[in-house]
Amino acid sequence: MALNILMVLTSHADLGDTGEKTGFWVEEFAAPYYIFKDAGVNMTLASPLGGQPPVDPKSELEDFQTAATKRFDADSEVQKLIANTVELSSVNADDYDAVFYPGGHGPLWDLTDNTDSISLLENFVAQNKPVSAVCHATAALLNVKDTNGEFFIKGKEITGFSNSEEDAVQLREVVPFMLEDEIVNRNAQYQSGADWHPFAIQDGLAITGQNPASSELAAEKLLTFLAK
Repeated sequence: MALNILMVLTSHADLGDTGEKTGFWVEEFAAPYYIFKDAGVNMTLASPLGGQPPVDPKSELEDFQTAATKRFDADSEVQKLIANTVELSSVNADDYDAVFYPGGHGPLWDLTDNTDSISLLENFVAQNKPVSAVCHATAALLNVKDTNGEFFIKGKEITGFSNSEEDAVQLREVVPFMLEDEIVNRNAQYQSGADWHPFAIQDGLAITGQNPASSELAAEKLLTFLAK
């Protein structure tokens, strides 16, 4: 029987007070999407507001194009799917085998404290189903509690966009918080590889990737987990 994976994207478009735009990072959606699609997985795309999630315009620049982003750009089927994401409040963990959150800076603002997202993730955890995220989307795991009322990531090895990477893109003063710091503040064991290089880690039900280059690796780790 085919697996069912829920992918949750941001609906947040404004990069703080800079007047610039953000959203989801194309590579961090496209690479996992095609890993899952090519493995025969059924996918549902959701976002807090439903409809078309905003794309981070920087992720469309030539420097950040990959085989997956080029496939995405030429794929009318996925363009239609992503233009019609379902509202996050309408999805149920019972219907899926796992969940994957692509990053981009948007999730820092609209998925960290989102009650629908937190409840959804807590239901996945309670059902012993894996929860996965890449880059800034690890923020969605920060306030999730386990069945004992403890932070889900407490004591776990977790990664996400590093402080040094945030400094490199000069957004320390723009983002609402530094993701690496908040992971540590939840008493998780923050792990990272070299800046901009692939690094993903699994600890129990949590599968996290560090940065855009880690999106494919994180998706592969999720599929490996589900194949057990």
